[in-house]
Amino acid sequence: MSEQGIGNREQGTASVPAAVIPVNGAPPPPLESAPLAYENSEFLNSADGRLIRIVSEYMEPLARFRREQIQDTVVFFGSARFRGREEAGHELELLANTGSVQPAPSNEQPASVPEIAAGQATELQLKRAEAAVKMARYYEDARQLAGMLTKWARRIPSRRHRFVVTSGGGPGIMEAANRGAHEASGKTIGMNIRLPFEQHPNPYITPSLNFEFHYFFMRKLWFAYLAKALVVFPGGFGTLDEMFEILTLAQTHKLAKKITVVVYGSEYWKKVFNLDVLVDTGAISPKDIELFQFADSPEQAFELLRKGLTENYLLAEAAAGTLAESQEMIQGEDLMAGWTVEDFLGPEMAKTSK
Repeated sequence: MSEQGIGNREQGTASVPAAVIPVNGAPPPPLESAPLAYENSEFLNSADGRLIRIVSEYMEPLARFRREQIQDTVVFFGSARFRGREEAGHELELLANTGSVQPAPSNEQPASVPEIAAGQATELQLKRAEAAVKMARYYEDARQLAGMLTKWARRIPSRRHRFVVTSGGGPGIMEAANRGAHEASGKTIGMNIRLPFEQHPNPYITPSLNFEFHYFFMRKLWFAYLAKALVVFPGGFGTLDEMFEILTLAQTHKLAKKITVVVYGSEYWKKVFNLDVLVDTGAISPKDIELFQFADSPEQAFELLRKGLTENYLLAEAAAGTLAESQEMIQGEDLMAGWTVEDFLGPEMAKTSK
């Protein structure tokens, strides 16, 4: 072999470390077992493991929903920045950001009564003080509506849980919805999102149905996947995003189901957007306005939800048997003892089912 060939061979092997052989000729110590791929946190949290993380945020919730026998949901959206009166120490408090546990700076907080009396409140604080009173009312309305819906849904004859109140899992309107369902002794779902600032799920979520997502799009999938109705309370960017995403899916017939959308607080929402402009300019069809309905009280919202859920689902599901058979089944399972079909469906729905 030429000197040049020897040189190339030596150069080619120079970067390969030689095995260290103990002086006594014994073999190197045994290696520890490598981690299983699905237990390798470094891999799972890397870019290469992204697909597994995405699939996990589909399969793990699916497994829990099956285990908890959740058939469908009613999703509540709304502001996460206002706390209820009790949680804010009887003072209305604005949070720093959606899902945050930290309060906003003092100059952004709603003005207190002493500050207003002393003339120390800024124009922004005065506006937010007025708005905070309304937001506190929306909190209580969401709480009441979720309770009414849960009590009604719990009486539906089914082996699985129907129309379970679901929220984004955080404070504000989300907490109010979970709280109302919890107080009505029903299961209630919270789908939190992991954010860069500190935040916690609200305490009213059913522990086995407390979720935390990394990917916004997977969280949105689960909001839409099981939902048979949507209730949109006053809120900000996130609320608008979720509402118009569902409306777009319904408008383009991408939902393989009918969904009832109730927009709560017409005074607030008609200031936020004017859909008539979209109709007048031809950006949307006049029929698209019919994709949702406004409500201004828990009782009105509940009747819209009950009517939509009954017409779209319960009556169709009962079509396999007669109304009398359905009533016998209800009474036989002791789920609606003492109730009539009219009590369950409402007088108008009972008429249409005869």
